[in-house]
Amino acid sequence: MGLNEHHYALTVRWTGNLGEGTAGYRAYSRDHDVEIPGLPTLQGSADPTFHGDRSRYNPEQLLLAALSQCHMLSFLHVAVKHGVVVTGYEDRAEGLMKLNKDGSGQFESVTLKPHVTIAGPGDAGLMSQLHHEANQVCFIARSVNFPVLHEPSTTPEAA
Repeated sequence: MGLNEHHYALTVRWTGNLGEGTAGYRAYSRDHDVEIPGLPTLQGSADPTFHGDRSRYNPEQLLLAALSQCHMLSFLHVAVKHGVVVTGYEDRAEGLMKLNKDGSGQFESVTLKPHVTIAGPGDAGLMSQLHHEANQVCFIARSVNFPVLHEPSTTPEAA
C-alpha cells in the first residue's frame, strides 16, 4: 500500500434477531454494533421513524457527524497554513433527507454551521476563504453526491 492509499476496516454486527429473524417487518430489531479494533463499540440502530432505537446512533446521524468532523479537521489544518489561531470550534450541523415513493431515499443537502473562535481580530473574507478551502480538501465532502453548504460565524477571542 502506497502513501496515497488509506484503507479502513470495521465490522458491523446485527444484534437484532428477536428469535424469528426477519420473519416479518416488525419481527426484528434494527440494533447492531459497529466494531473497530481498539475502540469502544458503537451501538447503532435505524432512525426511530424506521423502527429503530432512539438511544442508539443511526447511519444518517453518523453521515452528518462524519461531514461535520471532516470539515472541522480540514478547517483547523487550513487555518494553521494561513496563520490563523483557532481557539474554539463548534458546529451545529443539519441534514435534509428525502424519501421517495418507492421507499428509497437520499440526502438532499447538509448545512454545516460552524462557529469559530479565533485569537486576534477576525477578517470575514479570510474566514470565508478558509471554510471554502476546508470544503475543497475534506475527504468526506468530496465523496458525497449532494451539496455540503456552510453558514459559518467567527468570534474574536475576548482579550
